[in-house]
Amino acid sequence: MSAARSKNKKKKWAKGRSKEKKQNAVVYTQAVYDKVVKEIPRMKVITISNLSEKFQIGGALARRTITLLEKENLIKRVVRHSDMLVYTRVEDK
Repeated sequence: MSAARSKNKKKKWAKGRSKEKKQNAVVYTQAVYDKVVKEIPRMKVITISNLSEKFQIGGALARRTITLLEKENLIKRVVRHSDMLVYTRVEDK
């Protein structure tokens, strides 16, 4: 068995495909901050990952933004379970 294997070529390992690293912002510029504060209260579902993807901001910045907007009563909490935060807009009456 080993004699037959030595005649064959060695196995070549597949090259691992690496995912491209995102360059998300860790601090706000004034333009991005104004856009975020304007658009988030209009969103139906607000999560950390939604904000991170839509505005290209880091997760820590998204969490701080959510808590800030909740304190200002611009959004309201739907679910907080472990690290999964789900918020929604405040309905005008």
